[in-house]
Amino acid sequence: DLCFFLSIQGTSKAANTMGPKEVELILVKEQNGVQFTTSTLVSPENTHPSGEERETWGKKIDFLLSVIGFAVDLANVWRFPYLCYKNGGGAFLVPYLFFMVIAGMPLFYMELALGQYNREGAAGVWKICPIFKGVGFTVILISLYVGFYYNVIISWALFYLFSSFSGDLPWVNCNNSWNSENCSDLWSNSTLNDSHRTTPAAERGVLHLQDSAGIDDLGRPRWQLTSCLAVVIVVLYFSLWKGVKTSGKVVWITATMPYVVLTVLLLRGVTLPGAIDGIKAYLSVDFLRLLEARVWIEAATQICFSLGVGFGVLIAFSSYNKFSNNCYRDAIITSSINSLTSFFSGFVIFSFLGYMSNKHNVALDKVATDGPGLVFIIYPEAIATLPGSSVWAVIFFIMLLTLGIDSAMGGMESVITGLIDEFKFLHKHRELFTLFIVVSTFLISLFCVTNGGIYVFTLLDHYAAGTSILFGVLIEAIGIAWLYGVDRFSDDIQEMIGQRPGLYWRLCWKFVSPCFLLFMVVVSFATFNPPKYGTYVFPMWANMIGWCLAMSSMAMVPLYALYRFCSLPGSLCDVSYGYATTDNYHLLHIMIQGFHLYS
Repeated sequence: DLCFFLSIQGTSKAANTMGPKEVELILVKEQNGVQFTTSTLVSPENTHPSGEERETWGKKIDFLLSVIGFAVDLANVWRFPYLCYKNGGGAFLVPYLFFMVIAGMPLFYMELALGQYNREGAAGVWKICPIFKGVGFTVILISLYVGFYYNVIISWALFYLFSSFSGDLPWVNCNNSWNSENCSDLWSNSTLNDSHRTTPAAERGVLHLQDSAGIDDLGRPRWQLTSCLAVVIVVLYFSLWKGVKTSGKVVWITATMPYVVLTVLLLRGVTLPGAIDGIKAYLSVDFLRLLEARVWIEAATQICFSLGVGFGVLIAFSSYNKFSNNCYRDAIITSSINSLTSFFSGFVIFSFLGYMSNKHNVALDKVATDGPGLVFIIYPEAIATLPGSSVWAVIFFIMLLTLGIDSAMGGMESVITGLIDEFKFLHKHRELFTLFIVVSTFLISLFCVTNGGIYVFTLLDHYAAGTSILFGVLIEAIGIAWLYGVDRFSDDIQEMIGQRPGLYWRLCWKFVSPCFLLFMVVVSFATFNPPKYGTYVFPMWANMIGWCLAMSSMAMVPLYALYRFCSLPGSLCDVSYGYATTDNYHLLHIMIQGFHLYS
């Protein structure tokens, strides 16, 4: 008789994702062949790759609320309703839902599964295909860039909130010390040229824009906005410094409050004169608009940006899940809630827009707009005409604050988790590193709270996360579907939830989603227009800075691939697939087969 004892301890694909594994194989060989084999696999479920235990969410609902809070942001209020109204009303839902099913949900599901299985941030997950790790740094940079200006929107909302506690809302008239001679009521018949007319709310909303001649005349940061921005940064820091144990509690307020406020505003809005006309215009169906390519392009663009795919946030959040968590169910629930919230918010917005149209006897398209102008100009003016306007203003801006805070928390968590997991020495200094990130963000954001800060804001908004985010998601989809492999990715999901993704999901990951994203990248380049703010045209040097910002994140993909080729020995396949081809389980299988042959 012959007895073999083999103990293998090392890194495998799964070992790198779930911490150190020890595989113990005992073979007992007799004359008639191998009669008994047994193996023991030890795998600590929550072990971090550094050897420390991986932090997990306190409760499952913490994770769901965090994902919903991140995905449901200000764009759900100021972007989707306007697109729906402008592109055929209810007919717009046809291309929107179509792209949601073939691209939005599959990509959302893919990122949740990727983060949960590998249990690392946006860069660390690419140990499955190391040559593509650059895309992890791409999405981390994009999230950092977005933080430079997104926090400013929250500070605007906080500024408006403080202003709302006065008896008379300060954006109602032109009698304030900060108004210029060009100030006029939005609906007055002033003879001023439209390009020089500004409403009371507009001047306050853009923070003394009349004191700046352009992006080359920024001035100093305004202390009021700087103070509000500092408050936002402090809130973000203490929400993030201890990881998901603290942020998971904050979202109980920030993720649920918007739904309460939206419901209250809807109940008030539908009672206003003209509200029903506004809602009818929002839902009016014009299927002929579906023949226009622009409608489909705008629906596809909305899907790309509304779900939050490509920022690394979904990967970071899901990396703190338990390994056996049902990420498939989470993807369906959270992406559906995001779309339903967008649709629901349209009723709130258009009930008030219909009221404004009726009150001032102007066409609805004269008051309907999207972007910051809707929530910082039109809506405040609508609220100002209501009895008890200060109360309604406070409620509205609290909603904007909560919508913004949890989305900003998600973006910062993507940066922090992504870098801490990549550079392991930072893991023991999370509090200090979080402080460094939020303070750095604050310092850059100061450019956006100057007199001409709206120009810096517009430039960042146009270049930081436009084409670059589409490019990042495209490379991510290609890396998963074609290099790592859909079959292997499906095996990973089956290992987690006990169920292999169906043919539909695999086809979407392999063909449909990459083709969709490639189409969106091409369209983004083909339809690119330089940014403008009103009639102001940005100088060439400003656009060059914007393109450098966009290219700096996209360049991480080829730069890291080049580094990988030059610094590591081995053939192209070895460098490309890395861990994916050095699987100790395959080695174990070969050794077992060898013992059988020997017998």
